Amino acid sequence: MEKRDFLVEIGTEELPPKTLRQLELAFAAGIESALAKAALAHGALESFATPRRLAVRVRRLAARQPEQRLERRGPPLGAAFDAGGAPTRAAQAFAASCAASIESLERRKDAKGEFLYYTGVKAGAATVELLPGIVQSALDALPIARRMRWGASEAQFVRPVHWLVMLYGRDVVPTTLLETPAGNLTWGHRFHAPKPLRLTSPGAYERILGERGHVVADFAARRERIRAGVSTAAAALGGRALLSEALLDEVTALVEWPVPLTGRFEARFLDLPREVLISTLQDHQRYFPLEGADGALLPCFVAVANIESREPAKVIGGNERVVRPRLADAAFFWDQDRKIPLAQRIEALDGVTFQARLGTLGDRTRRIRALAVQMATALGEPTALLERAALLCKCDLLTAMVGEFPELQGIMGAHYAAADGEDREVAAALGEQYLPRAAGDALPFTGTGTLLAIADKLDTLAGIFAIGERPSGTKDPFGLRRAAIGLTRILLEKRLKVDLAAVLEQAARLARADIDRIALAAGKPVPATPQSADELYDYVFERLRAYYLEGEPRAPGNARPVTPEMFEAVLSTRPRSPLELDARLAALGAFLALPEAVSLTAANKRVANILKKAGQVPTAAVDPALLRLPAEQRLFDALRPLSATVTSAIARGDYAGALTELAGLRQAVDAFFEEVMVMDEDPQLRGNRLALLREMRALFAGVADLSRLPG
Repeated sequence: MEKRDFLVEIGTEELPPKTLRQLELAFAAGIESALAKAALAHGALESFATPRRLAVRVRRLAARQPEQRLERRGPPLGAAFDAGGAPTRAAQAFAASCAASIESLERRKDAKGEFLYYTGVKAGAATVELLPGIVQSALDALPIARRMRWGASEAQFVRPVHWLVMLYGRDVVPTTLLETPAGNLTWGHRFHAPKPLRLTSPGAYERILGERGHVVADFAARRERIRAGVSTAAAALGGRALLSEALLDEVTALVEWPVPLTGRFEARFLDLPREVLISTLQDHQRYFPLEGADGALLPCFVAVANIESREPAKVIGGNERVVRPRLADAAFFWDQDRKIPLAQRIEALDGVTFQARLGTLGDRTRRIRALAVQMATALGEPTALLERAALLCKCDLLTAMVGEFPELQGIMGAHYAAADGEDREVAAALGEQYLPRAAGDALPFTGTGTLLAIADKLDTLAGIFAIGERPSGTKDPFGLRRAAIGLTRILLEKRLKVDLAAVLEQAARLARADIDRIALAAGKPVPATPQSADELYDYVFERLRAYYLEGEPRAPGNARPVTPEMFEAVLSTRPRSPLELDARLAALGAFLALPEAVSLTAANKRVANILKKAGQVPTAAVDPALLRLPAEQRLFDALRPLSATVTSAIARGDYAGALTELAGLRQAVDAFFEEVMVMDEDPQLRGNRLALLREMRALFAGVADLSRLPG
C-alpha cells in the first residue's frame, strides 16, 4: 500500500508560553489517537512548537484505510418469507439497506434461531478524505481553558490563526479548518524571514524553517540550544548559569531563534537576599542568573533574545535598563521593610482579610497556632518556638517586598525574622512553612518548620472545604491538591506519627467556629455545614493513591508492588495516619507473599459475599453449644487464642505480626468451607455460623479488607 509523510501546521499569533509544550504534546496525542481510531497505519509521529505555530508530522502514513469486513443480521426467516416462500417487506427492506439482492443474503442459524445475514466488504476511505476530520478532532480536544474569536471570524482557538499547512506527501490536502484554507506556505521569523516560505514536502519542514526561516521548529532541540548557549555565555564570564527547568521551558516557548546575550547590573544589588535577586531576574525578567565558583551570585545575567541583532550592544543595553529599576525597587523595599520588625505587624494581621467567610490573616494565624500546638503536644515536643513561629508566620504578607514579589512569601519572613534577631529555628520555620511548594520540592528541615508547614496546609484544606470551594475537574484555584500532597509527603517521608484523622477533625472544627462567629457578628444566618471531617479525610487520603501507584512503586520494606486493590483494601480500614496506611500496606504485601495468602484471601471474599447475601443478622456472639460439626468447632477453637493476640498486635501497630498469626488459620478455614453448610435450614445454626465467620473476618479487617483483593 502506498505511504506518504503527512504534515499539519497551525500558524498563529504568539501562543501562551507556559502552556505551549502542553498544547504541542496534546495536539500530537490527539492526532495519533484519531489515526488509530481510523485504523490508518503509520510510522513515527513527531511534534513541533514555537511561539507562532503548532505542528505534527506523521511518517509513512497509509494512503487508504484497510478494507472493512461487514456483517449484519437481518430478520428471522419466519418474518423474512411468507408461507409461499416469497420475500416479505422486512426481507426486501433489509436487502435494500445493505445494497444487496435478496438472493445474495445468507441463511444462518445461531443460538436465537435462523436469520438472514448480509456479509460483504467495504473499501477503506482515502486518507486525504479523512485527514481534515482527524486534525479537527485533535484541535477540538486541545486543553484550552478559554478559546477566543478574532475579527469577523466565528472560528475559535487559543490565539488568532493566520495560516494552515496540510501536506500529504507533496500534495496539499484540500480543506478549510478554523476558517483558514490549507496550503503549503509557512512563515518564518517575523523579522529575519518576513516572506512566506513554500514547503515542498513534509520531510523538508525543519530544514526549510531553519535555513530560510530563522526558526528552530523542534521544541526540544531549541531548548537544548538555549541550555548550551546560556551555559557557554555564563562560562565566558567566569560563572555558572542557574538553569531552572521551568525557566528553560518558558524561554523556549518565547523565542523561535534563540540568541543568548550577557548583561550586567551594579554590584551593590548583591547585598539583597539571594532569593530576591533570583526572583527579579528569573521570574520577572526571564533572565538566567549567574553564580561564581563559590556559589555566590555574580552581578550579571544571560538573556535570550529572539533576534540576531546587528547591534547586540543595544539589545544588551535595553535589557540592563529594564532590570535596574526592578532591582532598585527591591533594594528600597528591603530597606524600608526592615524598619518595622515582624512582631510589630502581628496586630495588623487582624485588619487584613484572608477570605471573607474565614476571617482575617489574624484568624488564620490563630488557627494555625492551635493546630501546630496540638500536634507538638501529642508528639511530646516543646511548643515555645513553634508558638512564636506561628504568631509571625503571616506577618511578611504585610511587607512591601512580598506585596511586589508574592512568590517570596515565607522566604522574606525568614530574612526579616533573622534581621530582627528572632531565634534561628523560628526564622527558618517561616521560610519552610510553604514547603514543599511543588512536586519533588524539598521538605521542611527543622522540627518547628515541619509542624508549621503541616498546620498551614491543614488550615488551608479545612477552611476552603468549609466554605464549599472544593476542587472540581482541573480547577483548583486554592491549590488544595498541592496542599494535600505536600501534607501527606511530609508525614510519610519524615515518618511522623501524627494522628491525621484527629487533626483534620480539629482543623474542620476551628474553621467552622470562625465561619459561624463571623456570620453572627455580621448579623447573617449561620450557613449550613457543607462538609464533614470525613469528607476532608477522604480527600486527603485519596491523594496517597497516586503516591503509591504512580510515585512510589513499592511499599517501604516490601518487595511487592502496591496494586490498586491493595490500596483499596487498606484504605477501607480508615487508617488514622499516612504512616499507619504505609505500615498496613507493607504488612499486606508481606502477607500476600505467603503460601496461605491465596486460600485466605479467597475465603475472605467468600465470607464477605455470604454475609452480604445472608438475609439474616448474625447472632451477637458465637454460642459454643451450637457448634455441631468438628470443622466449625476447630475454627472456633483456632480463633479464641488468636483474637487477643491479633488485637494486641494491631493496637501496637504490628500489622505484619497480626497477619502472620492469622495465616495460621488456613487449615481450619479450608476445612470449615469443605465440611460446613453455613446457610443451614435451622435459623439458630445459621445465625451462629454467620457470627463465627463475622468474627474471623473482623480479625483480618483489622489490618486490611482482604475481600477487596482479586482471587
